[in-house]
Amino acid sequence: MTALNKYDRLESPGLWRATADAQRQDVVLSFGNATLVVSDKAGRALTHWSLPAIERINPGERPALFAPDTEQSETLEVADDTMIDALETVRKTILKRRPQPGRLRFAIFGGSIVFIGWLGLFWLPGALVAHANTVVPEVKRDQIGRDLTRHLTRITGRACSTALGDRALRRIAVRLGLPGDLRVVRATLPDTIGLPGGDILINARVVEDHEDPDVLAGYLLAEQARIAAEPALEQMLAYAGPLTSFRLLTQGEVPEATLTGYAEHLLAQTPALPDSTALLTRFKEAGLRSTSFAYAVDPSGETTLDLIEADPFPAGSEKISLSDQDWVSLQGICGE
Repeated sequence: MTALNKYDRLESPGLWRATADAQRQDVVLSFGNATLVVSDKAGRALTHWSLPAIERINPGERPALFAPDTEQSETLEVADDTMIDALETVRKTILKRRPQPGRLRFAIFGGSIVFIGWLGLFWLPGALVAHANTVVPEVKRDQIGRDLTRHLTRITGRACSTALGDRALRRIAVRLGLPGDLRVVRATLPDTIGLPGGDILINARVVEDHEDPDVLAGYLLAEQARIAAEPALEQMLAYAGPLTSFRLLTQGEVPEATLTGYAEHLLAQTPALPDSTALLTRFKEAGLRSTSFAYAVDPSGETTLDLIEADPFPAGSEKISLSDQDWVSLQGICGE
């Protein structure tokens, strides 16, 4: 990308705050592949911000204040005019260019969708949902996931966050190969909720009520298996009905009322366990035993007997899901 190449050697100082309650830290800013790299003075990367997701909190003011998402709990203060202009230019350029494949795809299929749309509304709702799930680009899925998170957190409150707890979440996400971010929420909700775009909300009790981090890993693997069987966007569109699918295909948006209703629906659900064979395969690929998770789901073991008897590592595994230090940090992410 021309705009990014123009600034690929640009660096500047900044002040980074990991959470709203954290102390500001002197950092060095540089550009990565569609990300802003925040490093300490020793050159170690502390975090990566997605350039299209960065928001300017105080437009027109100096020093500039940026946040990586709408929650604005993590912030970055930049005084260097060149870096401020670069951030604004690159961010806007990426936002302008990234949706083009989706727009082109919508344009290609637009005529056919208009022709078959009303037929699909009445006779082929399942096919319409499946088609929407196929053609909606990743950037739009990410946006729907962020919008849905905004509606969920209006009900649940903001996600818990500490510097060490957030680091532990990032590490287990990498350990299990999860595509999105993990957030722990102290509220009445299912053990996990998978969202379009790959983010997963976790009920705080999953990390607070168990002594083994493999339990948390099991819940995350189970959520992965559910999403593999039925993608999160497809689940939402199936709930919302064919009119929402038709509007997404023709206008590229999901109504706010639909997002509100679906958020309430998600919080009221108790998702069933995925197929035990598929779940055991994920435990085996991750190098983790399944027994701890099985007994966490059902202390009697009656309904999770397959996960116990067919545990891929019945004597234990040499691999761990999280270190003891990270697990302790994660258990305290919601504070007192």
